[in-house]
Amino acid sequence: MEVTTVLGYILLFFLIIVIFSSFVTVKQGTIVVITVFGKYRRILTPGLNFKIPLIENIYSKISIQNRSVELEFQAVTYDQANVYFKAMLLYSVLNQAEETIKNVAFKFVDERNLMQALIRTVEGSIRAFVATKKQSEVLILRRDIVEHVKEQLDAILESWGYHLQDLQLNDITFDDVIMKSMSQVVASNNLKAAAENEGQALLITKTKAAEADGNAIKISAEAERQAAQLRGQGIALFREEVAKGMTMAAKEMQTANMDTSVILFTMWTESIKHFSENSKGNVIFLDGSSDAMQRTMKEMMSLNLLHTDAVKK
Repeated sequence: MEVTTVLGYILLFFLIIVIFSSFVTVKQGTIVVITVFGKYRRILTPGLNFKIPLIENIYSKISIQNRSVELEFQAVTYDQANVYFKAMLLYSVLNQAEETIKNVAFKFVDERNLMQALIRTVEGSIRAFVATKKQSEVLILRRDIVEHVKEQLDAILESWGYHLQDLQLNDITFDDVIMKSMSQVVASNNLKAAAENEGQALLITKTKAAEADGNAIKISAEAERQAAQLRGQGIALFREEVAKGMTMAAKEMQTANMDTSVILFTMWTESIKHFSENSKGNVIFLDGSSDAMQRTMKEMMSLNLLHTDAVKK
């Protein structure tokens, strides 16, 4: 009786273990691969799943979340310059399809072999691309390198069941000697550009100054021309008004039977009076003799007759 009881407890314990081992909990973001006697059977999705005890076994648990790995490697350019890369590789399982999961589970022996193949494939693709470029071109071809790697790796990674999400080239450096020479080239180019900009600025400044001077000269000349024209017009108007006044005075004097030479004498005396009142220390020598006065009167009368004839014509 006691042996039977012990055996019963053992069977009950074994049955409990079998029952509990029949249920499998799969975490979110994970796919479980089930095999039967070493052969692929099916996959288990996230949640509570049932498997046949003692027959179905869990072969592997595959994460379908994004994974990243950092890379550091060296490449050689077309002109034999060493380039050092620091990169970050972001990849993931292509999808949750059964065929994809089978590829992920059985293409490689383990995760370590997968990572080695993935890293070496990326490095080889970048090295092949860089080998066709000069060292001066590498820094500006960062995006081209990434696109080249994705084109080369997409088909290969899909056959493994993976997809390359992103490749970031965080750092690209050269040997110290090349870095110094590149810095010198950049510095010299900056100095050259600064000198060219300064020369252009100086040229523009001088050009604008010359244009301003030319415009100022033109404006001054035009103003002087207009002023001279106005002065000439003023003198002409003054002479015309004087002539009109003298003509009217002469006519009035002729009507009154008076000698018109009195007008010229009056103008002559008024001029002397004006000189004496408005002069500022200047000395004017006038011949006050009767002969000089008569000569001056005759000249003024001749001028008056000439102006009168010109007005009549």
